[in-house]
Amino acid sequence: MLMRADRSGYDVIVVGGGLAGLVAANAAVTRGRSVLLLDQEGAQSLGGQAFWSLGGLFMIDTPEQRRLGIRDSRVLAAQDWFGAAQFDRPEDANPRKFAESYLDFASGEMRSWLHGLGMRWFPVVGWAERGGALAGGHGNSVPRFHVTWGTGTGVVAPFTKLAYQAQAEGKLDFAFRHRVSELMTAQGRVLGVRGEILASDAAPRGQSSNREVIGAFEFGADSVVIASGGIGGNHDLVRRHWPQERLGPAPQKMVSGVPDYVDGRMQQVAQEAGAGLINGDRMWHYCEGIANWDPIWPNHGIRILPGPSSMWFDALGQRMGAPCFPGFDTLGTLKRILRTGHSHSWFILTQKIIEKEFALSGSEQNPDLTSGKWAAVLKSRLGKGAPAPIEAFKAHGADFIVRERLDDLIAGMSALEPDIALDADDIRRQIEARDREIDNRYGKDAQVTAIRGARAYLGDKLIRTAKPHKILDPECGPLIAVRLNVLTRKSLGGLHTDLRGQVLDGAGAPIGGLFAAGEVAGFGGGGYHGYNALEGTFLGGCLFSGRVAGQNA
Repeated sequence: MLMRADRSGYDVIVVGGGLAGLVAANAAVTRGRSVLLLDQEGAQSLGGQAFWSLGGLFMIDTPEQRRLGIRDSRVLAAQDWFGAAQFDRPEDANPRKFAESYLDFASGEMRSWLHGLGMRWFPVVGWAERGGALAGGHGNSVPRFHVTWGTGTGVVAPFTKLAYQAQAEGKLDFAFRHRVSELMTAQGRVLGVRGEILASDAAPRGQSSNREVIGAFEFGADSVVIASGGIGGNHDLVRRHWPQERLGPAPQKMVSGVPDYVDGRMQQVAQEAGAGLINGDRMWHYCEGIANWDPIWPNHGIRILPGPSSMWFDALGQRMGAPCFPGFDTLGTLKRILRTGHSHSWFILTQKIIEKEFALSGSEQNPDLTSGKWAAVLKSRLGKGAPAPIEAFKAHGADFIVRERLDDLIAGMSALEPDIALDADDIRRQIEARDREIDNRYGKDAQVTAIRGARAYLGDKLIRTAKPHKILDPECGPLIAVRLNVLTRKSLGGLHTDLRGQVLDGAGAPIGGLFAAGEVAGFGGGGYHGYNALEGTFLGGCLFSGRVAGQNA
């Protein structure tokens, strides 16, 4: 498989075959560098986590936005980004600079570059992470979430194609089932990698593969790029880094939004070679996780991507107030949920809401968008009932309860969580109070006001936000309750890098020959999101930081 008989010397070694690694490898090949791309999984997993994603990208002032009447700008995007990031540490200097560079990229050449590679986007731009407080605070002021036709598979495909083309031309080698356990160093410079060769495994993408060691390897290179992903599959490591003072106690129960090979192993390997890790306590885990009734990886969770209308109750049956509405403030809501001493919460909604507002994260949960075919999208999104994957979760998901009467619904909720006594009369009172606010086109309920505001955006009105109606209106039923779990997903901190993607040591000095990209580097600089993400910035960060690392390694 490897083109060099001595299997030793390359210009660039990329550790990790996810999106950031593929982009870095292709950028290096474009510069005329010889590249070796290593991954501990098999060839069937090339593309990593990006393959499973919805394919959303944070872009600024695009034709898609302008066609919908969205007025966006680099200035407004920066206001939102830095209002969300809330950088407040000395070590945030490089992350802040990386964020500025990404904003230049996302408002400049990003779309034309990706368009030139064949990517196209769904015409309705999504409005993710809306914030819900002041203009200068967290959240997107306007819709910026551009869903790629083909979802995550459509984002990965051009770079996979380029990598295999480079392999055919003798410019890039793959070494699958190669697990790096050491960075070779001398006089403060990284000279290559060592590790173990794992036994072949035909496990389908995402499923657990064996860890049987059948040999060892050692490769030398002028530069090494680490693009190995985050820690979300390693719940012990997530809890170790969990910011208790900021978010509350780490949940004892979580579902996994990533496969178990997303284990943070290469961060530790890099640290042992002297790399600096910053902002490890910054992370991005979702509140709307549900157990996958048809799992691919262990403890597989799926995130509900909700519209704004579901009523959100904590584990004790208390409705949560602003900004803890569906799709508004992820970490603010997580903190509010954990304040109860429990890690789950509840949506209560109607069939009309689920039909228009529920989507599920992931390429496999959106076969219509993944197909890239308009006919499939129209049939799925405009046909009778909710999209088929949603209806499948309604029928088979352990976290879903469907009833005609509210008392029966609450009884079902209590059966799922028998250790918590829910007050059915109090829940009814809260729902009836909200429903009275529907009688007028104005009122004081902040969530109802937010629903009406969302429908002022054409995209939301057409496909994302249900017409305001009473939850207890039998014409809109049946009633649905969904138990929501904390879903592990992204690391916002990581290996400290400069603007060239070069890894810095604990004192902030560059380590010769070592670069990092993607989630392992906090998507750039060691955490270019700061404390909060705006969505579409994870894939965007992999693209941008991978490109930067590959251009400099």
